[in-house]
Amino acid sequence: MPLYRKRKLLITIISILFTNISFGQGNVSEESAACQKLRQLNNLNITSAEIRENDQSNDPYCYIRGIISPAIYFHAQLPLQRNWNGRFLQWGDGGKDGDLDFANHRVAEGYAVTNSNTGHDNGVEPGASFAFNNRQAEIDFGYRAVHLTVIAGKLLVNEYYNQAPAYSYFEGCSQGGRQGLMEAQRYPNDFDGIVAGAPAFAYQALNASGVWNLQQMYRNNLSGNLAVDTNGNGSYDSLKLVDTLHSQVLKKCDAIDGITDGVIDNPMVCDFVPAQDLSDLMCPTGRASDECFTEEQIQTITQFYKGPVDDSGRQVYPGKAPGSEPRWVGFYVPHKGNNMGPSKLTGVAGDHMNYLFYEEDPGITIPDLRDYEYEANTSGVFPEFHWKDYDLNDFYSGAGDLMMSITDATDPDLGQFLRDRGGKLIVYHGWVDTLIVAEDTLDYFNEMVDTTFSGDRTEANNAARLFMAPGMGHCAGGPGPNTWDKLAPIVDWVENGLAPDFVTAEHLSNGQVDNQRPLCPYPKQARYVGPADGKDDSANWIEANFQCR
Repeated sequence: MPLYRKRKLLITIISILFTNISFGQGNVSEESAACQKLRQLNNLNITSAEIRENDQSNDPYCYIRGIISPAIYFHAQLPLQRNWNGRFLQWGDGGKDGDLDFANHRVAEGYAVTNSNTGHDNGVEPGASFAFNNRQAEIDFGYRAVHLTVIAGKLLVNEYYNQAPAYSYFEGCSQGGRQGLMEAQRYPNDFDGIVAGAPAFAYQALNASGVWNLQQMYRNNLSGNLAVDTNGNGSYDSLKLVDTLHSQVLKKCDAIDGITDGVIDNPMVCDFVPAQDLSDLMCPTGRASDECFTEEQIQTITQFYKGPVDDSGRQVYPGKAPGSEPRWVGFYVPHKGNNMGPSKLTGVAGDHMNYLFYEEDPGITIPDLRDYEYEANTSGVFPEFHWKDYDLNDFYSGAGDLMMSITDATDPDLGQFLRDRGGKLIVYHGWVDTLIVAEDTLDYFNEMVDTTFSGDRTEANNAARLFMAPGMGHCAGGPGPNTWDKLAPIVDWVENGLAPDFVTAEHLSNGQVDNQRPLCPYPKQARYVGPADGKDDSANWIEANFQCR
């Protein structure tokens, strides 16, 4: 059993023992008084301080809310003084943020946790609208809010526990992954260890790609849409073609890794060519059906795998990974089930180019993002800008360079964090993530190794490790093993010098583990070494039957 698991078990046992010890009213009163005393800090704007219940623990905690000028609202979840494990944790965000996120489970484990709204409230400024002609809000979102929240959090820890944290950590995925890499690049002394999952580090490129992908799907009156209108009423009621496409991809590439399990371990070795591999499933000219593919649909599929390329042949962002097709539906495919509004459109990308890409915002969003035929009103005090009018050629034109300098965490030089400070970094990414493409993270990690460690992977391995998760979606989910404790391995590495040679990931169905295997630090992959005649039997998909090679 890995040491961090033994420690976690010991902490759990101690926690159970503590919960069975009577915690007198006098001590509760003392904790409450110590918590409320934090409101009296004259060098930090604290708006509330109280003892709160924790739905993940029998013990309450000290809850603090405050504000950092001009509009960064933050909060801190501080375990009772007797429950603190001596560690500080900044909890990462998701999407465009704009709210306060809780980490009750980490508080239950003894971590003092902070988080912020990154400088805006999504209730009144949803999506990217907070950035409309507001450079300060963009800077706060890009990097300032996380750093200042960390400073505020450590101050609160010092005041409440009368000592500084022994170790400081960051944990986040998606937007949180970007924040983690941004911290390593801009503020290398904030943390001892950083866990960055599915990092949105190339923030402008991935959003430009998202808009471009939507343009492919909606173009020519939805002629390339992978959802099919089977009854002619405009409902696009069938998603059968996506299932057919996925089946054909698995048919060609699933077994390359030696196991037929519905997962492609390394999509980059899958040579699936839509025009060739779907040729026997083409519709007769002039017909459309959910039983066959049209030329326009083949074009959409090809473009998704290829990724956006501008008119000069420059790649803006990698294409989708083979095996990720079922996950295109939720993000990109307009159909009856999502009211013709896939989440990439109605969520993070539909208004991104309006407010967060150009140095000067081109205009407000159109009344209905789903209306592709709508022509934006480009006159008046507040002109409109339609996402369909975004020109991919603008990406390398310089028009988005200022915002890239604010939001992108693409600097591969992590020397100050990994070498000078001796920090540790764990990056992880699911191969079938279609919101943020895993190949881009792999490319960044390789560039980081080249820049920070002069290409010496052995030296790099002493400070940073990348875990690519086959069959895992965006931060979680998917057909492959996708669940493990993301924080414990970095703690064990920082505090005990035990670098994770693998992490044990599990896939659950109906609450039961049905697939378990190690995730290996790149470039190693888990190889099946169990009974040869049982490699395709899920009963044999357990950690003991795999080795990192």
